[in-house]
Formats: sequence, structure tokens, C-alpha cells
Amino acid sequence: MSLKTPRTTIRRLPKRGHYDRETLHAVLDAGFLCHLGIVVDGQPYVIPTAFGRDGDVLYLHGSAVSRTLKHAAQGVPVCLTVTHLDGLVLARSGFHSSMNYRSAVVLGTAAPVAGEEKVHALAVISDHILRGRWAEIRGPSRKELNATAVLRLPIEEASVKIRTGPPADDEEDYALPVWAGVLPLTLTPGKPVPDDRLPADTPVPVYMKRKRSR
Repeated sequence: MSLKTPRTTIRRLPKRGHYDRETLHAVLDAGFLCHLGIVVDGQPYVIPTAFGRDGDVLYLHGSAVSRTLKHAAQGVPVCLTVTHLDGLVLARSGFHSSMNYRSAVVLGTAAPVAGEEKVHALAVISDHILRGRWAEIRGPSRKELNATAVLRLPIEEASVKIRTGPPADDEEDYALPVWAGVLPLTLTPGKPVPDDRLPADTPVPVYMKRKRSR
């Protein structure tokens, strides 16, 4: 089912728009940091937060005293975005210089979760960030659960916008003696740095090695 609605229809360069769940899921799954937009008392706020996807549901978490999450839990409209910057597109003019990117926008209303779903949501978020980590770490205590807010955002209205490829210069500018092309950008995991109090013989988890090899 298409996620396209009047509110998510891309009007600027519509050929770059996508509304299928497969493309949306791919963009969401490639990252774990989203920005949550919400209006509180007439003032817009955009807050970065970790998230996880479970099918067609997004889970968000933060402090139980977070003003943004407490307000979002009341069922007000929210806007969630995830963006990946894949490269700088260097054209022969400033006007046509651009960026290659994958960007997802999800609109809807969020609801708080509790009980078993809350623990499940935290596991989803943890494994979305680093798959396999949740099975190894200590689970949350009751005190920690009470201090954490978790929201459930169904994916019902969304769009994806993607730009790829080289610059598109004006025809007469191709003769200019200016370097043009794409400078690729990637987010690459570095070498793990052990905690100072970690026993020296503690092996690096397999899921960490897997993350670095990708």
C-alpha cells in the first residue's frame, strides 16, 4: 500500500520521490538517529533521538521527564525524519551544486507504550543500533523503565526523497575549466575502544566485528 498522501506528496523535483514501504524501510534501517519535530505551545522543536523499526511501527525512547516526548504522548501530530548524506555534488556553478542523499519523512501521531511492549520496544531500538547487543547486556530494572519514556509511531503516512548521480550543469558551463563531480561521504565504524575497567582478556563481540566489516 502506498504511503503517499496529500501531506507527503513531494512537489519540488517529484521524480525523486518514493512512496513504497520497501524503499522507506531501507532508508530507515540504514540509520538509527532520527529527528522528531513537534509543536509545543506554538513553538516548533526538532529533537534528535534514537529509534528502532519493527515492521510498520517505529519506536522512540527518551527520558520520562522529556517535555517533547510527554507532549508527543498526548497524541499531537509529529514529524519524524531520517537523512543520510551520501556525497557532495560539485557542479561548475554554485546554483547547480548539490548533495546526494536519502531522506525519509514520516507523519503521524505517537502513543506511549508500557509493560511487555515497552521492554520489547527497547530491545528493538537496541538491536536497530547494534544487532545482537540486547541479548548480551543486562535488561532494564523497574526503576530504569520508570525513568524511560517509549513511544509507538505507526508508519501510515510517509515519503522518501533520493538524489544520486553527477551534477547537472547548464550546457554552456561544461566548457568551464572547473573540476566537477561527486565527493562521496560515508559513515564508517572505527576501531572499538575498550572501557578502562574492562578486563584485558574480554573479546570484542562478534556483532561489533560484523558492524566494522560492512
